[in-house]
Amino acid sequence: MCQLLGMNCNTPTDLTFSFSGFAQRGGRTDHHADGWGIAFFEGLGLRHFVDNQPACESPVAELIRRYPIKSRNVIAHIRKATQGHVALENCHPFVRELWGRYWVFAHNGDLKDFNPRLHANFRPVGNTDSERAFCFIMQELAKSHAGVPSVEELTLTLRELARPIARHGNFNFMLSNGVALWAYCSSNLWYVERKHPFAHAKLADEDLSIDFARNTTPDDKVAVVVTEPLTVNEAWTKMEGGQLKVFADGEAHR
Repeated sequence: MCQLLGMNCNTPTDLTFSFSGFAQRGGRTDHHADGWGIAFFEGLGLRHFVDNQPACESPVAELIRRYPIKSRNVIAHIRKATQGHVALENCHPFVRELWGRYWVFAHNGDLKDFNPRLHANFRPVGNTDSERAFCFIMQELAKSHAGVPSVEELTLTLRELARPIARHGNFNFMLSNGVALWAYCSSNLWYVERKHPFAHAKLADEDLSIDFARNTTPDDKVAVVVTEPLTVNEAWTKMEGGQLKVFADGEAHR
């Protein structure tokens, strides 16, 4: 299975600490060695990096580890191929445009016999179940709303769309349009909310720690969502199966 990492903040924040540990799972501390990717929203723009090399060895991943790109919404993925060969076009996260905005999606799981009818506006480039699911979600969002809906409306629609897809198998996913981060738990997702008073954190996959209090202000709020907890000394919350949560301004909302 793949692994997911998402971040949502109330102010632009870099992900270098969390990504440093996460990237080790791409072939060093875990077996997810079939490619990786990450997307950073910056206003209406997007920085999107993918590589079909293992994240623990990729020079592009090393760039991300050392380059503190600041963003309010980030989605990252390390891949263990279940459907689709190891190739650049099958690396998550995937990106599409809708209503004049970029949308970013990444999936962890395996969907069996999921072959929805897709129209010309949203078609997969690669051959993964994940990209098919993303195209279907985007297609149905476009059909359900005439323009950009509110975060609350989008949450209701996504909840209705996720349930029938999840009947085809394991469907943990993250989705963002740069305004909020949606996370759906089919089997395994955890999140932590970091806010004042900030504390010290130590990575589980690398000998690296950080004192967040020295790098933040009292007003900062950061939510991190991941397949398995990244740190050993923070209070991570496990999401329930079948639960969709939306994260906005660095906090979890219903």
